[in-house]
Amino acid sequence: MNFQITLHEYAEDKKINWHLNSEHSVMCLIPFLYFSTEAKSLETDSDLMRREGAKIHSFLITLNKAYQETRKFKTISINYSDDSKYKNTRLLDSFLEGFALANYQFINRKSDPEDNLFKLETSFSDKLSSASVMGTFIARDLVNEPLSHLNAEKLSTLLEKLSKDSGFTLEVFHEEKIKKLNMGGLLSVNKGSIAKPTFNILTYKSKNSKEINPVVLVGKGVMYDTGGLSLKPTLNSMDMMKCDMGGAAAVIGAISALASVKADCYVVGLIPAVENRPGGDAYVPGDVITMMSGKTVEVLNTDAEGRLILADALHYAKQYNPKLVIDLATLTGSALRAVGKYGIVAMENYKNNFFNKISENMRSLVCVGDVVGERVVVQPFWDDYGQELESDVADIKNLGGPEAGHITAGKFLEHFVDYPWIHLDIAGSAFLKQDYLYHKKGGTGIGVRLLVAWIATHRLS
Repeated sequence: MNFQITLHEYAEDKKINWHLNSEHSVMCLIPFLYFSTEAKSLETDSDLMRREGAKIHSFLITLNKAYQETRKFKTISINYSDDSKYKNTRLLDSFLEGFALANYQFINRKSDPEDNLFKLETSFSDKLSSASVMGTFIARDLVNEPLSHLNAEKLSTLLEKLSKDSGFTLEVFHEEKIKKLNMGGLLSVNKGSIAKPTFNILTYKSKNSKEINPVVLVGKGVMYDTGGLSLKPTLNSMDMMKCDMGGAAAVIGAISALASVKADCYVVGLIPAVENRPGGDAYVPGDVITMMSGKTVEVLNTDAEGRLILADALHYAKQYNPKLVIDLATLTGSALRAVGKYGIVAMENYKNNFFNKISENMRSLVCVGDVVGERVVVQPFWDDYGQELESDVADIKNLGGPEAGHITAGKFLEHFVDYPWIHLDIAGSAFLKQDYLYHKKGGTGIGVRLLVAWIATHRLS
């Protein structure tokens, strides 16, 4: 059956109204409140409408469970009522987006999958919104795939097909090339694995773009993380570590989305892809690694591996003379403890000698995060934190003290950048153990919609 959702203005005397159009169609009039009339921001409105879309999706799923197969809703259409005063396409797109994001399931590895998805007939007015949802689904699929079906080499193969479908170019460095580049971080982390590492370069530049210097996105691609010899506990930890490439997935999803709609921008994605395993040749605590930059790193904990592969990628990014580099990584448990599943932890190397302010790039990123519902929380980045990385035997060590671990991890990465840079730790929000709003259990694809909206709509300062 078809379910028609019609949004109309809220009034005290109006409730949800149901209309049976035919035996194959039901219409539901759903009241909503245009929140900006109460002096709230459009940013708040957008995410509230997105949340309402997810609620309606959940309601329809529950309703379908009560119906016989012949009476289940299969297609959904969503529109404003004809007499609506506020036919704001942005708000309608937000409602559609919430519904669409909730309308996801990962059943790729089931032998007899049951498809519970709805067909959404209403189109987005903004092609970028539609592409962002598509990009988010790409990221979710990548994160949800088990290592048995997606290691570093298989990721590169998948990217070849995706590049043709979406319209970005791809260059892949395999182990021999990685060795020639002296990427000591990548090589050390992957030493315990039988599978080979890869370094993937995704490039998209629109035909009309006049940009010479790109925005570079770096995504942590640890396809699976055991912790190495600093082994993680299995229960509630290692069993979900396929998610440790959530940063890589977000970068891939964002560039795919931008390329698919031919957005006016120039963006490069760098994906270092490895596995962190305790094999016979695995790197050990106490090792000293020489990075691509030439800096030496004392390894205190092999489970602090993400920063090692990111450091090599960040150094490689220098050759582009980038306007800005943004890295995304499921980097630290400390980020999860700081903001939970509700946001993204952010730091940057912006220096202001007079005021403790954030850059305009970070400011706009925070604003966009509020609009799309992927909220960014800026952390202090004082040099004091960097003192905890001082080593007796190397230039720096890969682990700080027991406090503010998400910030000291950022301070580690800062050693490998000499350009405008923002670090996003998505450890808390990249993978969920149960549904939350329009984020589904498993990989959430967090970061895709944030990056797409920000890159497509903002000029860098």
